[in-house]
Amino acid sequence: MSRTFDPSTPGTRHRTNGITLHAIEAGPEDGPLVILLHGFPEFWWGWRYQIGPLADAGFRVLVPDQRGYNLSDKPAGRRAYDLDMLATDVVGLADALGRQSFSLIGHDWGGLVAWWTASRHPDRVKSLGILNAPHPNVAGAYMRSHPSQMVRSLYVGFFQIPLLPETMLSANGHRSLKDALRRTSRPGTFSDEDIAIYEKTWSQPGALTAMLNWYRALPFKPDMKDAAVRAPTLVIWGSKDRFLEKGLAEASLSLCETGSIRWIESATHWVQHEEPEAVNAALVEFLKG
Repeated sequence: MSRTFDPSTPGTRHRTNGITLHAIEAGPEDGPLVILLHGFPEFWWGWRYQIGPLADAGFRVLVPDQRGYNLSDKPAGRRAYDLDMLATDVVGLADALGRQSFSLIGHDWGGLVAWWTASRHPDRVKSLGILNAPHPNVAGAYMRSHPSQMVRSLYVGFFQIPLLPETMLSANGHRSLKDALRRTSRPGTFSDEDIAIYEKTWSQPGALTAMLNWYRALPFKPDMKDAAVRAPTLVIWGSKDRFLEKGLAEASLSLCETGSIRWIESATHWVQHEEPEAVNAALVEFLKG
């Protein structure tokens, strides 16, 4: 039987890349390592429906709060959140566990970091799972040729402004963040209790600025001459995503030596919350294959 994971689940702390990251660990200690990377504006708990099933399938599951989030360190300045830095965090987590190779699963911003890590550190990533996230090297070109995606991404430009986004996102008890989760997901996906748990993490000192610094670091995206993804890749995509067009999934897959897309037509951007059984079955089959 899968364990139940709630926000009070005891975690571990790991030093990596000059900071300390909080993480949840589950599954047999000698099982193949799978690292799950959450996106904005979640934290490790965004994978609560996946941790138990993956652990039950024999994997050692590591689910960090990425830098800037929840109980992990929140270094100052937007340059502390560029993609190379975020990828180095991930590799350092594997090093802290004494693992050379690992599988990597990412959603939303965690998916961008997963793509980047697989391209930048091909000798470390054994297999790659992506949920509703484009490879950073295709996103810009896709938006320039698809104005409809540019419109969907206007909020990214707003987030570049100093201070104002923090003021807006924290106003009225973080109402805009709460509304965004509810408005862009299927009804009932995020309960009032879920939202209250997320708000507690957003309310931590410095958390909103750190979370927004992921976006603010985008103008400093490091150059990557060879963005090829050599690890076998599975893209799972909720087709009703309000933020990201399906074409981004197809464009990202063009970088993969071996890859496939699993469309989940009934799901939105929050696919692992809305269709956990389908997502878990696909991930276990892929990771065991």
